[in-house]
Amino acid sequence: MRTKKVFVLCGLLLTALTFGQIKTTETGLITDNDLYTSSKNDMYYTNGIELFYRYLSENNNEKISKKITEFRIGQYIYNPRFINKEAVTINDRPFTSYLFVEGGQSFFYKSESVLKTDFQLGFMGPNAFGRETQESFHHLIGYKKVYGWGNQLHNAIAVQAHVMYSKKLFPAKHNDFVDLHFQSEANVGTIFTGVSTGLLARIGFKKLRPIYDSNLHDASVSDVPQYNVREFYFYAMPSVNYQFYDATIEGSMFSNSSPLTFDLEPLRFNAEAGLKLRHNNFNMSYSFMYRGRELNDPYTNTNAGYFYGSIRFGYLLN
Repeated sequence: MRTKKVFVLCGLLLTALTFGQIKTTETGLITDNDLYTSSKNDMYYTNGIELFYRYLSENNNEKISKKITEFRIGQYIYNPRFINKEAVTINDRPFTSYLFVEGGQSFFYKSESVLKTDFQLGFMGPNAFGRETQESFHHLIGYKKVYGWGNQLHNAIAVQAHVMYSKKLFPAKHNDFVDLHFQSEANVGTIFTGVSTGLLARIGFKKLRPIYDSNLHDASVSDVPQYNVREFYFYAMPSVNYQFYDATIEGSMFSNSSPLTFDLEPLRFNAEAGLKLRHNNFNMSYSFMYRGRELNDPYTNTNAGYFYGSIRFGYLLN
């Protein structure tokens, strides 16, 4: 009788531990800054912050491993190269910012293909509070004062749609530590309209997890018990971008009253590389981002390609 009770107790304990390992939601923070790459590199896309919450959604499609719903709120801030007092009239990119809320769904197929769709609503311009955010942050950390926000782009309403598709290449030639993916995405809206395509490679320091269970495209949430989960890999993605429209450079498509705008350099080469880590409930990453020259600058002829760093923290919840 006592032995039976012990087995029942062990069974209940095992069940409790099993359910304790199901993590169906994740919340976290993404922070971008050019200071994450160099203390002397403070220009163009100068700061970004996003808060996200995602959860596992009901899925009735046999070809899909997971369907994930996600919400974000974020702000991006843009500056010219020179932000000192003497260079107020020397601008090679407009001052502006973009504030948005986002909702979207991601579909992770058993073939390790991924389809992501999302929609954003927000503001570009003074209503996005970029000036207040940057000036307060520089004051807080004792960094140099920013001059030139008086020239920022005027307000514009943001309505954006975004889609990304990724497909695993050479699936028959499986390797536990290396894989390659073709990835394309498109943005359409009142702030950004453009398309990008490129190749993404993962090189694992540990055995790679399938894309539908990996943090590469934010698929760590699961309704299946997971124990002692580890991910650690390097990734790299060169890509080509063709930008049809960018309100943060050209100003609002509905008004040409902004004090300073530029024509686009539509064809760009971009690159991204970094390290991604998962340790049970924690997701972390550091990425180095390079963006090719984005605009034609007839005034100062100083605009060039640039780079910045992106740091991400996520925590998985029941």
